[in-house]
Amino acid sequence: MRSGVLAQKIGMTRLFTDSGEHVPVTVLRLGNCQVVGHRTKEKNGYIALQLGAGLRKVQSTTKADRGHFAVAKVEPKRKLAEFRVDEDALIPIGAEITADHFVVGQYVDVTGTSTGKGWAGPMKRWNFAGLRASHGVSVSHRSHGSTGGRQDPGKTFKNKKMAGHLGVDRVTTLNLKVRQTDVERGLILVEGAVPGVKGGWITVRDAVKKRLPDGVPKPGKFKLAEGAAAGKADEGASATSEATAKPEAKPESHAPQAAPAAPAQPAPAPAPAKEAAAKEAAAKEAAAKEAAAKEAAKPAPKGETAKPAAGKKPKKGE
Repeated sequence: MRSGVLAQKIGMTRLFTDSGEHVPVTVLRLGNCQVVGHRTKEKNGYIALQLGAGLRKVQSTTKADRGHFAVAKVEPKRKLAEFRVDEDALIPIGAEITADHFVVGQYVDVTGTSTGKGWAGPMKRWNFAGLRASHGVSVSHRSHGSTGGRQDPGKTFKNKKMAGHLGVDRVTTLNLKVRQTDVERGLILVEGAVPGVKGGWITVRDAVKKRLPDGVPKPGKFKLAEGAAAGKADEGASATSEATAKPEAKPESHAPQAAPAAPAQPAPAPAPAKEAAAKEAAAKEAAAKEAAAKEAAKPAPKGETAKPAAGKKPKKGE
């Protein structure tokens, strides 16, 4: 027994056969349908796959669900479902099931939630014929008639078909034929109507009452996550590199080990750059002071008075 898939109902369209006949089909889309968890006999008492589809905001996901998805290394899913499978039909966690999981020509069973229609009368809900539309009926043409006897039995039996809420029920449609699949866009075209509204979530699995055709992939058609595949490849590469590097690094235990060569003495390092900079600054300062002294010793030209040096007050008599 193989796993089913979680799909989203897009709507209905039609296909044309080679003879020109048109076939009404329902378009189902696989929205990143991934394996989230396994159910085993040792831990849970049965064997099944837990699948998740659609995307969910992290802030809208509970803390427990975040941990559950983190263990599986998948993004938070909008919808979850379980499918009972055989022990040899388990698919790895994190794998994404593709549209070619089903082959063209095979039959599937489709389960969904029917469209809600609110409160409905007995004619719409149970397909009653109604009362006479001409004579003998007064303003109750669409009623369900009497609901019980008089004194005997004196009550209305349970499950009596009457007016009430219609729709929003779990409905399974059997033996729908797969007409076409599109792996790139993740579409499955199924002949006939599928319960539910546009955008509703549908579970699709192999038909119970029909035999599987030849060529159906087992345990299924899926692709592994890129990160997991890359991680496995990196692990294999590192393992091989370690295996090749270890024998070269280990010396033979029986052969005497040669003494390690003395490391070459480094050349004497030049004087630090800070000392050279300090010496250069001191020489510049001394040269500046000497030039200032020479300038002060020169006599002032006629008609001009020597200006006092900056920062010094002139003495009396100057």
